[in-house]
Amino acid sequence: MTGMRTAAVLVLEDGRIFRGTAYGARGRALGEAVFSTGMTGYQETLTDPSYHRQIVVQTAPHIGNTGWNSEDDESGRVWAAGYVVRDPARTPSHWRSTRTLEDVLVEQGVVGIAEVDTRALTRYLREHGAMRAGIFSGDALSAEDDLVAQVQASPRMQGADLAKEVTTATPYVVPAEGRTRFRVAALDLGIKANTPRRMAARGIEVHVLPASSGLDDVLAVEPHGVFLSNGPGDPETQRGAIELTRRVLERELPLFGICFGNQILGRALGLNTYKMRFGHRGLNVPVIDVATGKVAITAQNHGFALEGEPGQRFDSPFGKARVSHYCANDGTVEGLRCEEVPAFSVQYHPEAAAGPHDAGSLFDEFVTLMEARHAQTQ
Repeated sequence: MTGMRTAAVLVLEDGRIFRGTAYGARGRALGEAVFSTGMTGYQETLTDPSYHRQIVVQTAPHIGNTGWNSEDDESGRVWAAGYVVRDPARTPSHWRSTRTLEDVLVEQGVVGIAEVDTRALTRYLREHGAMRAGIFSGDALSAEDDLVAQVQASPRMQGADLAKEVTTATPYVVPAEGRTRFRVAALDLGIKANTPRRMAARGIEVHVLPASSGLDDVLAVEPHGVFLSNGPGDPETQRGAIELTRRVLERELPLFGICFGNQILGRALGLNTYKMRFGHRGLNVPVIDVATGKVAITAQNHGFALEGEPGQRFDSPFGKARVSHYCANDGTVEGLRCEEVPAFSVQYHPEAAAGPHDAGSLFDEFVTLMEARHAQTQ
């Protein structure tokens, strides 16, 4: 394989350089270098809007084995800014595969690098933190000092308002499967395609709204509940979504948030957020439910987190609330529950695309919340 490929380099903002061979499109990619520990699901990872402006490092050494299919995209395009792998598959082998992973990277202009020691790179990012980086190949290659300067001139993730760049331009509806039981207004901050499908399977008609939507847009749907999606960037920049969340809480509409939505709800309740050292990204993150002690293995993708302690109860403008879940690895906040208004959130991805399925029952909890609210208003 080496003889068939051209040189490429991964340059970190602190000047560290990893050498490899070009993979995917040739050229330049700039973004925040982060690592994902998922052993499978690279197609879902690459098409997840939460990875917008990030260079994804796959810790699993063999990538591309199952090719690419027409069913598992989580959005209409690859959102990752760049891709770093160790040992790409020469030929995919899967009955649903229609083309290779590299074909897709080339078609969509995603610059990647292969034959990198991703284990060493992951350890470096764990020790030094996620940081700005660049992948350079072909005509984009130049003197090392120049490449480092390009990376250092690129924008940081802290303070980045990215939801507006990934959200839907116009509202759309995902119909319920079978009888429509409820309507939900879903704020698209970077929503994955499987999330509305999970709700539709429970008889929910999902109205997906642009990130800029206000309360009038939400109320026009006449929703039984409101959903806050995952998404990229710094939650502190989402002033509109945070204010919308406050207005929804004032009306005591059932609300469910995931990932970025967890951070939006937290900020609406008065908590602060912070940039994590290297974040949580992968399909194997253990989360503990404070109330039951039960552990769920979860899918996650976030570089920011809410301030708080496991089990912490706190006052908010909408009554008492508590930190309901935390990460078994580092104690970070993984969920919130409001005690006086019908709202809850988690920091992980219950839509399980790709896997695991431990948290799928949270959609049922959302349904139960809407059922209870509907019964009260009849």
